[in-house]
Amino acid sequence: MVKVTMIARVTDGLPLAEGLDDGRDVKDAEMYKQQVKALFKNLASGHNDASRMSVETGPYVFHYIIEGRICYLTMCDRSYPKKLAFQYLEDLKNEFERVNGAQIETAARPYAFIKFDTFIQKTKKLYQDTRTQRNIAKLNDELYEVHQIMTRNVQEVLGVGEKLDQVSQMSSRLTSESRIYADKARDLNRQALIRKWAPVAIVLGVVFLLFWSVACVRGTSQTFEASYWGLDTHMKA
Repeated sequence: MVKVTMIARVTDGLPLAEGLDDGRDVKDAEMYKQQVKALFKNLASGHNDASRMSVETGPYVFHYIIEGRICYLTMCDRSYPKKLAFQYLEDLKNEFERVNGAQIETAARPYAFIKFDTFIQKTKKLYQDTRTQRNIAKLNDELYEVHQIMTRNVQEVLGVGEKLDQVSQMSSRLTSESRIYADKARDLNRQALIRKWAPVAIVLGVVFLLFWSVACVRGTSQTFEASYWGLDTHMKA
């Protein structure tokens, strides 16, 4: 059976529509919806480039198609026919493009097309029972082939994105650390220069002070002698 249906824009992962009654009979439904959002994030980051894929997660399978930069995704029981799941998504895609095509790129808020839930619920009912004549005819449709659509595990798919994010974070961290080390190296070089030349500067400073002191003393002495002899000459006169 079809359990969850979500539609999102691939360029930024923005959720556009969702089946409002989805997941009520699914244990840990919120966890699976978080996995869907993580898949959308991966797609927005360009980590998965397949336009059609099935992703196994626990007792369920995510099936998705990407067209016109929009991802249409559904979560079904593992026993649910893959061919019906993708035909269900095709029906959603055709109607969503017909009704909302001109507004998709300009949508700025999450779930801008939440009213599309009405069509999701109506279409989902048509696909729930795999034994109806309509669905049996779809299963027997040889023109619609799904054998070549890749099936992967959710940990494998999400893990690829996580590893790439970790590499990016590690690169940023190494760049930041290299800047810190460079700053520290400059500080150490500056301190080494100070330690090397500080004694020389002190000695030169002391020598300068000594010369200045001697010069001051000599100047004072000469001034005193001049004053003394001037006074003595005046007295004699």
